[in-house]
Amino acid sequence: MKQYWLSVCLLTGSLLNANIASAQPPDAGAILQQMSSASRSLNYELAYISVSNQGIESLRYRHAVVDKQPLGQLLHMDGPRREVLQRGGGISYFEPGLEPFTLSGEHIVDALPAIVFADFSTLQKYYDFISVGHTRISDRPCDVFRIVARDGSRFSYVIWIDTENRLPLRVDLLDRDGEMLEQYRVISVVVGEQVMSVMQGLLDANLPPLLSLPAAKKLTFNWTTGWLPAGVKEVASNRRKLPNMTDQVESRLYSDGLFSFSVNITPSGSDTSQQFYRQGRRTIQTEIRDGYEITVVGELPPTTAKRIAESIAFKGAKS
Repeated sequence: MKQYWLSVCLLTGSLLNANIASAQPPDAGAILQQMSSASRSLNYELAYISVSNQGIESLRYRHAVVDKQPLGQLLHMDGPRREVLQRGGGISYFEPGLEPFTLSGEHIVDALPAIVFADFSTLQKYYDFISVGHTRISDRPCDVFRIVARDGSRFSYVIWIDTENRLPLRVDLLDRDGEMLEQYRVISVVVGEQVMSVMQGLLDANLPPLLSLPAAKKLTFNWTTGWLPAGVKEVASNRRKLPNMTDQVESRLYSDGLFSFSVNITPSGSDTSQQFYRQGRRTIQTEIRDGYEITVVGELPPTTAKRIAESIAFKGAKS
Protein backbone atom coordinates (compact mmCIF):
# COMPACT_ATOMS: atom_id res chain seq x y z
CA MET A 1 0.00 0.00 0.00
CA LYS A 2 2.85 2.36 0.85
CA GLN A 3 4.38 1.67 -2.55
CA TYR A 4 1.01 2.46 -4.18
CA TRP A 5 0.67 5.84 -2.46
CA LEU A 6 4.31 6.63 -3.16
CA SER A 7 3.68 6.01 -6.87
CA VAL A 8 0.57 8.23 -6.79
CA CYS A 9 2.49 11.06 -5.09
CA LEU A 10 5.34 10.82 -7.59
CA LEU A 11 2.88 10.87 -10.51
CA THR A 12 1.00 13.85 -9.04
CA GLY A 13 4.25 15.71 -8.49
CA SER A 14 5.37 15.11 -12.07
CA LEU A 15 2.02 16.39 -13.39
CA LEU A 16 2.27 19.52 -11.25
CA ASN A 17 5.81 20.14 -12.49
CA ALA A 18 4.64 19.67 -16.07
CA ASN A 19 1.83 22.20 -15.58
CA ILE A 20 4.24 24.69 -14.02
CA ALA A 21 6.68 24.23 -16.91
CA SER A 22 3.94 24.71 -19.50
CA ALA A 23 2.86 27.90 -17.75
CA GLN A 24 6.32 29.45 -18.08
CA PRO A 25 6.40 32.51 -20.38
CA PRO A 26 7.74 31.82 -23.87
CA ASP A 27 11.38 32.57 -24.67
CA ALA A 28 10.90 36.01 -26.20
CA GLY A 29 14.33 36.15 -27.83
CA ALA A 30 13.86 32.75 -29.50
CA ILE A 31 10.42 33.65 -30.86
CA LEU A 32 11.64 37.01 -32.16
CA GLN A 33 14.51 35.23 -33.93
CA GLN A 34 11.98 32.76 -35.39
CA MET A 35 10.00 35.74 -36.72
CA SER A 36 13.08 37.08 -38.49
CA SER A 37 13.81 33.65 -39.96
CA ALA A 38 10.19 33.10 -41.09
CA SER A 39 10.08 36.52 -42.79
CA ARG A 40 13.14 35.56 -44.85
CA SER A 41 12.30 31.93 -45.64
CA LEU A 42 8.53 31.47 -46.03
CA ASN A 43 6.42 31.97 -49.14
CA TYR A 44 3.75 34.48 -48.11
CA GLU A 45 1.64 37.49 -49.03
CA LEU A 46 0.65 40.23 -46.59
CA ALA A 47 -1.91 42.97 -47.20
CA TYR A 48 -1.39 45.66 -44.58
CA ILE A 49 -1.76 49.31 -43.67
CA SER A 50 0.98 51.68 -42.55
CA VAL A 51 -0.12 54.38 -40.11
CA SER A 52 2.02 57.44 -39.32
CA ASN A 53 1.67 61.18 -38.83
CA GLN A 54 1.72 61.46 -42.62
CA GLY A 55 -1.49 59.42 -42.94
CA ILE A 56 -2.61 55.88 -43.68
CA GLU A 57 -1.24 53.91 -46.61
CA SER A 58 -2.34 50.52 -47.98
CA LEU A 59 0.34 48.12 -49.23
CA ARG A 60 0.84 44.54 -50.34
CA TYR A 61 4.03 42.59 -49.80
CA ARG A 62 4.84 39.22 -51.38
CA HIS A 63 7.86 37.09 -50.58
CA ALA A 64 9.03 33.75 -51.93
CA VAL A 65 12.18 31.67 -52.17
CA VAL A 66 12.64 29.99 -55.57
CA ASP A 67 15.76 27.94 -56.34
CA LYS A 68 17.32 29.30 -53.11
CA GLN A 69 16.87 32.84 -54.42
CA PRO A 70 14.73 35.35 -52.47
CA LEU A 71 12.04 37.13 -54.48
CA GLY A 72 9.99 40.04 -53.21
CA GLN A 73 7.37 42.53 -54.35
CA LEU A 74 6.11 45.62 -52.53
CA LEU A 75 3.15 47.36 -54.14
CA HIS A 76 1.62 50.63 -52.96
CA MET A 77 -2.13 50.11 -53.31
CA ASP A 78 -3.19 53.78 -53.35
CA GLY A 79 -2.47 56.55 -55.88
CA PRO A 80 0.00 56.23 -58.77
CA ARG A 81 1.53 52.77 -59.11
CA ARG A 82 4.74 52.48 -57.10
CA GLU A 83 6.50 49.15 -56.91
CA VAL A 84 9.68 47.68 -55.46
CA LEU A 85 10.98 44.29 -56.60
CA GLN A 86 13.64 42.03 -55.16
CA ARG A 87 15.50 39.32 -57.05
CA GLY A 88 18.40 37.85 -55.15
CA GLY A 89 20.63 40.64 -53.87
CA GLY A 90 19.15 43.33 -56.11
CA ILE A 91 16.34 45.72 -55.11
CA SER A 92 14.66 47.50 -58.06
CA TYR A 93 12.58 50.66 -57.69
CA PHE A 94 9.82 51.81 -60.04
CA GLU A 95 8.42 55.27 -59.34
CA PRO A 96 6.28 57.53 -61.58
CA GLY A 97 8.43 60.20 -63.24
CA LEU A 98 11.73 58.56 -62.31
CA GLU A 99 14.05 56.28 -64.27
CA PRO A 100 13.90 52.76 -62.73
CA PHE A 101 17.06 51.72 -60.88
CA THR A 102 18.46 48.83 -58.85
CA LEU A 103 20.46 48.88 -55.61
CA SER A 104 22.10 45.99 -53.79
CA GLY A 105 20.38 44.78 -50.62
CA GLU A 106 19.27 41.76 -48.61
CA HIS A 107 15.58 42.71 -48.45
CA ILE A 108 13.17 45.50 -49.37
CA VAL A 109 13.72 47.98 -46.55
CA ASP A 110 10.49 49.81 -47.46
CA ALA A 111 8.33 46.72 -46.87
CA LEU A 112 8.32 45.48 -43.28
CA PRO A 113 9.45 47.39 -40.16
CA ALA A 114 13.20 47.25 -39.48
CA ILE A 115 12.61 45.28 -36.28
CA VAL A 116 11.46 42.29 -38.35
CA PHE A 117 14.94 41.71 -39.83
CA ALA A 118 16.96 42.62 -36.74
CA ASP A 119 19.69 40.44 -35.22
CA PHE A 120 18.09 39.73 -31.85
CA SER A 121 21.11 37.86 -30.51
CA THR A 122 22.99 41.19 -30.67
CA LEU A 123 20.09 43.39 -29.58
CA GLN A 124 19.53 41.36 -26.41
CA LYS A 125 22.72 42.87 -24.98
CA TYR A 126 21.11 46.33 -24.95
CA TYR A 127 17.35 45.67 -25.12
CA ASP A 128 14.86 43.81 -22.94
CA PHE A 129 12.44 41.44 -24.70
CA ILE A 130 9.26 41.28 -22.63
CA SER A 131 6.42 38.80 -23.17
CA VAL A 132 3.14 40.72 -22.89
CA GLY A 133 0.59 37.96 -23.56
CA HIS A 134 -1.61 36.56 -26.32
CA THR A 135 -4.36 38.00 -28.53
CA ARG A 136 -5.75 37.89 -32.09
CA ILE A 137 -4.86 39.98 -35.16
CA SER A 138 -6.61 39.43 -38.52
CA ASP A 139 -8.37 36.43 -36.96
CA ARG A 140 -4.99 34.84 -36.18
CA PRO A 141 -3.68 33.93 -32.68
CA CYS A 142 -0.59 35.95 -31.76
CA ASP A 143 2.14 36.18 -29.15
CA VAL A 144 2.82 39.77 -28.08
CA PHE A 145 6.23 41.14 -27.08
CA ARG A 146 7.70 44.48 -26.16
CA ILE A 147 11.26 45.54 -27.08
CA VAL A 148 12.69 48.24 -24.80
CA ALA A 149 16.19 49.77 -24.63
CA ARG A 150 17.66 49.22 -21.18
CA ASP A 151 19.20 52.69 -20.99
CA GLY A 152 15.90 54.37 -21.96
CA SER A 153 17.59 56.38 -24.73
CA ARG A 154 15.60 55.07 -27.68
CA PHE A 155 12.06 54.37 -28.85
CA SER A 156 10.41 51.02 -28.09
CA TYR A 157 8.42 48.47 -30.07
CA VAL A 158 5.39 46.29 -29.39
CA ILE A 159 5.13 43.43 -31.84
CA TRP A 160 2.41 40.84 -32.48
CA ILE A 161 3.74 37.55 -33.95
CA ASP A 162 1.58 34.86 -35.55
CA THR A 163 1.65 31.87 -33.18
CA GLU A 164 1.59 29.36 -36.05
CA ASN A 165 3.82 30.74 -38.82
CA ARG A 166 5.78 33.38 -36.82
CA LEU A 167 5.15 36.19 -39.29
CA PRO A 168 4.72 39.71 -37.83
CA LEU A 169 1.06 40.78 -37.92
CA ARG A 170 1.31 44.12 -36.13
CA VAL A 171 4.18 46.37 -35.07
CA ASP A 172 3.75 49.58 -33.03
CA LEU A 173 6.62 52.05 -32.64
CA LEU A 174 6.24 53.99 -29.37
CA ASP A 175 7.94 57.08 -28.01
CA ARG A 176 9.29 57.27 -24.47
CA ASP A 177 5.87 58.34 -23.17
CA GLY A 178 4.16 55.32 -24.74
CA GLU A 179 2.53 57.34 -27.53
CA MET A 180 2.35 55.59 -30.89
CA LEU A 181 4.57 57.06 -33.62
CA GLU A 182 3.97 54.49 -36.36
CA GLN A 183 1.96 51.32 -36.82
CA TYR A 184 2.21 48.41 -39.24
CA ARG A 185 -0.96 46.28 -39.20
CA VAL A 186 -1.70 43.23 -41.36
CA ILE A 187 -5.21 42.87 -42.78
CA SER A 188 -4.86 39.50 -44.51
CA VAL A 189 -2.27 36.72 -44.71
CA VAL A 190 -1.65 34.02 -47.33
CA VAL A 191 1.10 31.44 -46.75
CA GLY A 192 1.95 28.62 -49.14
CA GLU A 193 3.07 27.43 -52.53
CA GLN A 194 0.49 29.57 -54.37
CA VAL A 195 2.52 32.66 -53.51
CA MET A 196 5.65 31.04 -54.95
CA SER A 197 3.77 30.33 -58.18
CA VAL A 198 2.77 33.99 -58.49
CA MET A 199 6.35 35.16 -57.90
CA GLN A 200 7.96 32.65 -60.27
CA GLY A 201 7.77 35.02 -63.24
CA LEU A 202 10.10 37.48 -61.48
CA LEU A 203 13.01 35.14 -62.24
CA ASP A 204 12.84 36.08 -65.92
CA ALA A 205 11.75 39.72 -65.54
CA ASN A 206 13.80 42.45 -67.23
CA LEU A 207 14.99 44.59 -64.32
CA PRO A 208 17.06 47.81 -64.45
CA PRO A 209 20.84 47.47 -64.08
CA LEU A 210 22.55 47.68 -60.70
CA LEU A 211 23.82 51.15 -59.81
CA SER A 212 27.50 51.21 -58.91
CA LEU A 213 28.30 53.30 -55.86
CA PRO A 214 31.77 54.77 -55.23
CA ALA A 215 33.93 52.88 -52.78
CA ALA A 216 33.96 54.29 -49.26
CA LYS A 217 37.12 56.12 -48.24
CA LYS A 218 38.72 56.21 -44.81
CA LEU A 219 38.22 59.74 -43.51
CA THR A 220 39.71 61.63 -40.59
CA PHE A 221 37.71 64.39 -38.90
CA ASN A 222 38.75 66.90 -36.23
CA TRP A 223 35.73 66.06 -34.08
CA THR A 224 34.55 63.14 -32.02
CA THR A 225 31.30 62.01 -30.44
CA GLY A 226 31.69 61.89 -26.68
CA TRP A 227 28.49 59.99 -25.80
CA LEU A 228 26.41 57.42 -27.66
CA PRO A 229 23.57 55.13 -26.52
CA ALA A 230 24.70 51.62 -25.52
CA GLY A 231 25.33 49.37 -28.51
CA VAL A 232 25.51 52.17 -31.09
CA LYS A 233 28.44 51.99 -33.51
CA GLU A 234 29.68 54.05 -36.45
CA VAL A 235 28.80 52.32 -39.73
CA ALA A 236 29.82 54.93 -42.35
CA SER A 237 31.32 58.38 -42.82
CA ASN A 238 31.62 60.85 -45.68
CA ARG A 239 32.58 64.38 -46.63
CA ARG A 240 30.59 66.11 -49.38
CA LYS A 241 29.55 69.51 -50.70
CA LEU A 242 25.84 70.21 -50.78
CA PRO A 243 24.14 72.34 -53.48
CA ASN A 244 24.27 76.11 -52.84
CA MET A 245 26.86 75.65 -50.09
CA THR A 246 30.54 76.62 -50.23
CA ASP A 247 31.62 74.53 -47.23
CA GLN A 248 31.69 70.76 -47.07
CA VAL A 249 29.56 68.69 -44.73
CA GLU A 250 31.24 66.01 -42.63
CA SER A 251 28.94 63.18 -41.59
CA ARG A 252 29.08 60.03 -39.53
CA LEU A 253 26.29 57.44 -39.66
CA TYR A 254 25.56 55.42 -36.52
CA SER A 255 23.32 52.43 -35.82
CA ASP A 256 22.60 49.88 -33.09
CA GLY A 257 21.11 47.45 -35.62
CA LEU A 258 17.61 48.75 -35.01
CA PHE A 259 17.68 52.56 -35.03
CA SER A 260 20.06 54.78 -37.01
CA PHE A 261 21.04 58.44 -37.04
CA SER A 262 23.74 60.73 -38.43
CA VAL A 263 25.88 63.51 -36.99
CA ASN A 264 26.63 66.29 -39.49
CA ILE A 265 29.19 69.08 -38.99
CA THR A 266 29.64 72.28 -41.04
CA PRO A 267 31.57 75.51 -40.31
CA SER A 268 29.37 78.37 -39.07
CA GLY A 269 29.86 82.04 -38.35
CA SER A 270 26.70 82.35 -36.29
CA ASP A 271 26.42 82.73 -32.54
CA THR A 272 25.61 79.92 -30.14
CA SER A 273 22.04 78.64 -30.51
CA GLN A 274 19.96 75.46 -30.32
CA GLN A 275 16.83 74.24 -32.06
CA PHE A 276 15.11 70.95 -32.75
CA TYR A 277 12.34 69.59 -34.94
CA ARG A 278 10.60 66.23 -34.69
CA GLN A 279 8.30 64.49 -37.15
CA GLY A 280 7.24 60.99 -36.19
CA ARG A 281 10.28 58.83 -35.53
CA ARG A 282 12.74 61.40 -36.91
CA THR A 283 14.32 64.18 -34.89
CA ILE A 284 16.56 67.02 -36.09
CA GLN A 285 18.65 68.59 -33.33
CA THR A 286 20.89 71.56 -34.23
CA GLU A 287 23.27 73.62 -32.16
CA ILE A 288 26.07 76.07 -33.04
CA ARG A 289 29.23 75.86 -30.97
CA ASP A 290 32.96 76.53 -31.36
CA GLY A 291 32.38 77.92 -34.86
CA TYR A 292 30.56 74.81 -36.13
CA GLU A 293 26.96 73.87 -36.78
CA ILE A 294 26.21 70.45 -35.27
CA THR A 295 23.14 68.63 -36.58
CA VAL A 296 21.92 65.24 -35.36
CA VAL A 297 19.31 63.65 -37.64
CA GLY A 298 17.64 60.30 -37.14
CA GLU A 299 15.44 57.88 -35.26
CA LEU A 300 15.95 59.26 -31.76
CA PRO A 301 13.96 60.91 -28.98
CA PRO A 302 14.75 64.67 -28.80
CA THR A 303 16.50 64.36 -25.41
CA THR A 304 18.84 61.68 -26.78
CA ALA A 305 19.64 63.70 -29.92
CA LYS A 306 20.35 66.75 -27.72
CA ARG A 307 22.71 64.79 -25.49
CA ILE A 308 24.63 63.47 -28.50
CA ALA A 309 24.95 66.96 -30.01
CA GLU A 310 26.20 68.40 -26.70
CA SER A 311 28.84 65.65 -26.43
CA ILE A 312 30.56 66.57 -29.73
CA ALA A 313 34.13 67.76 -29.08
CA PHE A 314 36.45 69.52 -31.52
CA LYS A 315 40.22 69.19 -31.48
CA GLY A 316 41.85 72.45 -30.45
CA ALA A 317 38.57 73.99 -29.23
CA LYS A 318 38.49 75.80 -25.91
CA SER A 319 36.77 73.82 -23.17
